Amino acid sequence: MFRKMRRFKQQISNDECIEILNNTRRGVLSLVGDDGYPYGIPIDHWYCEEDGKIYFHGAKEGHKIDAIKACDKASYCVYDEGYRKEGDWALNIKSVITFGRIRLVDDEDTARRICTEITRKFTDDEEYLQKELTNAFPRVQCLELTPEHMTGKLVNES
Repeated sequence: MFRKMRRFKQQISNDECIEILNNTRRGVLSLVGDDGYPYGIPIDHWYCEEDGKIYFHGAKEGHKIDAIKACDKASYCVYDEGYRKEGDWALNIKSVITFGRIRLVDDEDTARRICTEITRKFTDDEEYLQKELTNAFPRVQCLELTPEHMTGKLVNES
C-alpha cells in the first residue's frame, strides 16, 4: 500500500525516527482539504512512546476539523535542525514522514494529558501550564494520529 523509499540508502532506522519525533516540537500536518485540495498546516505535536501515536491540539472548529471529519487519512512531516560536517557548507537533515489515520479525541482525561505533554515540550513553568489548563483547555480539541507507515531519511543539501 505504501511506497518504499526510492533513495533507500538514506533511510534512517525506526528508532531514529522516534528520536526525531520526540525531539522536534512541530511539523506539518497534511490533510485532504476542501474540494480535494491538500491542506498542510504547521502544528505542535507530542509523540507518545507508550502507544506509538502522535497527538496534536488546536481549535474545536475550522478547516482542519472539517477536513478530518470528511477524511481520516493524514500525513505528518517533521525534520530536525540538521548539522554540518566540519569544513562543509551543506546541511545534513533528518526528516520523518508518517502516514496514518487521524481522529478527534473525545476523552477529557486523555485530552488533558495531551495538552500537558505538548506544553511541557516548550516550558517547565508549572504555573503557566495550570493557567492554560484552566483558561484555554475548554476551547481545545485534541487529535490522535495512529501511524500506519513511517519512514525517515538523512539528506545532505549539497
